[in-house]
Amino acid sequence: MVTLTSPSPVVGVIGGGQLGRMLGEAAGPLGVETVVSDPTADPPAAPVTRDQLQGAFDDPEVVEALAARADVLTYEIELADPDLLEQASEKVGVPVHPSPATLRFIQDKLVQKRRLKDAGIPVPAFKGIDSPDDLRDALDDLGAPAMVKARRGGYDGRGNAPLEDPADAEALFEELGGEVMAEATISFERELSVIGVKGAEGIRTFPVTETIHQEEILRETISPARTDERTRERAQQVARDVLEVMDGRGVYGIELFEVGEEDSESTETNREGSSGSILVNEIAPRPHNSGHWTIEGALTSQFEQHLRAVLGWPLGATDRRAPTALANVLGDVSTTRPAELRGVESVLSRSGTSLHWYGKREVRPLRKMGHLTRATTDSSDDPDDLLEDVRSARDALTFES
Repeated sequence: MVTLTSPSPVVGVIGGGQLGRMLGEAAGPLGVETVVSDPTADPPAAPVTRDQLQGAFDDPEVVEALAARADVLTYEIELADPDLLEQASEKVGVPVHPSPATLRFIQDKLVQKRRLKDAGIPVPAFKGIDSPDDLRDALDDLGAPAMVKARRGGYDGRGNAPLEDPADAEALFEELGGEVMAEATISFERELSVIGVKGAEGIRTFPVTETIHQEEILRETISPARTDERTRERAQQVARDVLEVMDGRGVYGIELFEVGEEDSESTETNREGSSGSILVNEIAPRPHNSGHWTIEGALTSQFEQHLRAVLGWPLGATDRRAPTALANVLGDVSTTRPAELRGVESVLSRSGTSLHWYGKREVRPLRKMGHLTRATTDSSDDPDDLLEDVRSARDALTFES
């Protein structure tokens, strides 16, 4: 039974970045309060949360203090420490969702891939790497170029690098910190994403979204994905299989590749023992950039779903309202400087276009500073036209003087 009282239920969030900010924005209408912990003094989430505890993600006193303030703990960043979350949960008696065990294996890309493979979920062929010699051997096994990934800490393309020449193996191994994995390079048709959610009474998935990357940074999304219905159904099924492997309630961002038959030899097999047209790339145990479109484009946003899930409340509907396109606003500067976004009036004057500003004080090259969403009220609108429209709105913005 859900009963709203005063004081309101409190969700403690490790991390006060833009995801923490959007969780805080979604919490208000539900009568929920959020308290965040973050190393910075005035993080993006601060204006829309009840309070902030300043301290490092691995500071046990901060994590325990956050647990003492909350009815449930969650996290918006994989830098959260699963050991400290477990300790604080046991000491204070507050649950953590998704579970620290899930965070622990997600944090290590090699462990993540092995767990998925063992569950029969289709993933690109991969190898664990312990030395430069292993990396050279991987080129023979996986083909060149192979994608080499730092097992921990990489995001937005950081920590990933292609390797084609065996002579470069040692330098790349050292550059990525010596704890890496190698993955077959996939010639995919397109990249897709499914936002899934595990609640107290089951799982749900949002519609399949197409994600468009450049330099391994997400630039735009379009929902529905511009692929056939069979592929969408397969992506939904793979996402549901992934959710079965995850432990703990909450939202999960599931990044996928749609591949052609010619790439079947570069994949691990699915539960039926044959290569599928969908491969899992990576999983985030939290709301994800590829799901931001749900704020305007779905009946329930991914952020509201995450709050409902971690609190054990009934989940909302995941239906898409209508075709929706999104464009990230990235730093278009060459050096770090105070953030001052120009051209905002051109966006605000566009009907159906929504601006989300993350409130970051400094802009850096390619740093995510906000996003634009273009949602239509007509389900027959062409997704290509929506995408071009939101790109045009984004291109009118700049941090340059």
